[in-house]
This record gives sequence, structure tokens and C-alpha cells, in this order.
Amino acid sequence: MKLLVTGGAGYVGSVCAKVLLEKGHEVVIVDNLSTGNSWAIPAEATFIEGNVDDVASQVLSSGDFDGVVHFAARSLVGESVEKPDEYWRDNVITTLTLLNAMKDNNVTNLVFSSTAATYGEPENTPITELNPTQPTNPYGATKLAIDYAISSYCKAYGIAATSLRYFNVAGAYGDLGEIREIETHLIPLVLQVALGQRDHISIYGTDWPTPDGTCIRDYIHIRDLAEAHCLALDSNVPAEHRIFNLGSGTGFSVKEVIDMCRQVTGHPIPAQEAPRRAGDPAVLIASSDKAITELNWQPTRTDLHTIVQDAWAFTSEYARSHTDR
Repeated sequence: MKLLVTGGAGYVGSVCAKVLLEKGHEVVIVDNLSTGNSWAIPAEATFIEGNVDDVASQVLSSGDFDGVVHFAARSLVGESVEKPDEYWRDNVITTLTLLNAMKDNNVTNLVFSSTAATYGEPENTPITELNPTQPTNPYGATKLAIDYAISSYCKAYGIAATSLRYFNVAGAYGDLGEIREIETHLIPLVLQVALGQRDHISIYGTDWPTPDGTCIRDYIHIRDLAEAHCLALDSNVPAEHRIFNLGSGTGFSVKEVIDMCRQVTGHPIPAQEAPRRAGDPAVLIASSDKAITELNWQPTRTDLHTIVQDAWAFTSEYARSHTDR
């Protein structure tokens, strides 16, 4: 298939683009490099630098595209609270422009990068696709709004679409991994402490109703995540909008993650207790049974050691070899 991958210079987008190329697809990446990295763009892909809403129509009209994988978005929860206008513009309006470009150019296969943030604070776990969607921040709200928009385009214009709601994506795939100017994810932050780039890692609350008192999250390996996108592209159904959760189905606490990072890196990694953060659920664990059943998705890197080991191999090599790649 010939595929447009938006946001293909980002962490998730670049790995998915690489896997799509490995499977024999032709990949055209559009990214404005506002948060992505030019070095992460696979050499075999065609790269167009620009905003999706500026170039989507022109790109899709220039060739016979078979589908779109849409990653381009703003994705920082805290920033979305401070700058909701930018999130509604860059996430929702940009996606509407992309959907119209698909409609106008008869491109009818879409996979959308959604998020578990659409569920908000769950009433129970594991979280299935039937859980109430009650986002607690503008980031999650924009992703949910996009899901509603996609559903309407599927019904009206016959688009075949899948939204994949990620839980905590982590790990690395070869020379592609998680490097951001503003890091908010636990495993990269802990590894920065191991590298001496931070003094300590903060643990936000040690009195949660969990076995060790710290929050529990579901971590999914980036390579397993990429595989789900490929399966979705191959199985999309015209005029249907499918939604799948993607997680490992297993939760690990903050303390367990820090201890595993100590084990893998061989560094002590100082940790300091801090007050709870408002809006943090105690436990977030996915049920991915629907994806396993309907997509025939089989995650193979679900153990925490593999996730941390792959992340450390990438992060430590990047720190050694690249100051400005």
C-alpha cells in the first residue's frame, strides 16, 4: 500500500513508519518537525516538511494513496490545560482538514492515533472500549472529539477507520526511541536520572490504594503498538469506525518501574516522594481483548524488563553518540 503517515518524525510515528516500510509498504511522511526529529525519519520514506492542514490535500491529490495513518497532534496534558485553543486547532481542526482531503481524493482507509486519556478517571479496571469516555483535560477531549468526527465521516462517506487508544507507550525499536524536548513519561525520566541528566525522580504520592502505595500503569512496547497499526490497516471495513484499546493488560507501579530501571542500568537512581498530582488515577490498566480477538494482535514484548532494556539501550547510546543528531 501507498500510505500517508502524518507525524512520522515523532516517537510513535517514526517507529510505525519504519515497521510499515519493513512490511513492504510505500510511506510518505508529513511532519512540521515542531516536536519530531528529522533524524528519526526512515531513509526509505519520502518526507514532506509542513503542517498537515497546509499540505494534506495537495499530497493526497498527487498520487494513488491507499490509506492514511494519522499521528500528528499535540499531546501534553498539562500544556493542553494552559493552551486549549492550540489543542483544539492543531488536533481537531487539522484532522477535519485531513478527513476532507481524504474524502475529496477518495482515500478511504484510516488509522488514527487516539489515547486512553479519552476515558478520564475510570470507575473500574481493566478498561474496556465500553468504559465511559469522560476526559479530564483538553488533550483527551480533543482526541474524543476526533473520534466522533471520524465516525460521522465513515457513515457519510464510506471511510474505513480504526482508532487505537494507547495506554503508556514505552521502549524502543532499534535506533528509534523516545527523545523529547519536554519529557513527561516515567521511564524516560527515570533513565535521565541514570544518565546523570537529572538529580532524582519524583514519586507523586506513596499513599495510593495500591500494594506499594504508588500509581499503577499499563506499559505497551512501541514495537507491539506499531504491529497493531499494520493489522488495522489490513483489516479496516468500509463505512465502519472501529475502536481498540492497546495495552499489555498488566500494570506496574511507579516503584516497580524505578526498581527495574535500577536493575537494567546498574545505577542507584535516587527517588524522592512528592505530593499527589491532581487528576492522577491510582490504577490504569487496559483490556486489549477486543484487539487480540478482532485484529489478531499478539503483543510479544509485555514484560517490563524487555521494555526498560530496549529503552535503555536506545537512550544510553543516544546520550553517548548524539548531542545534536
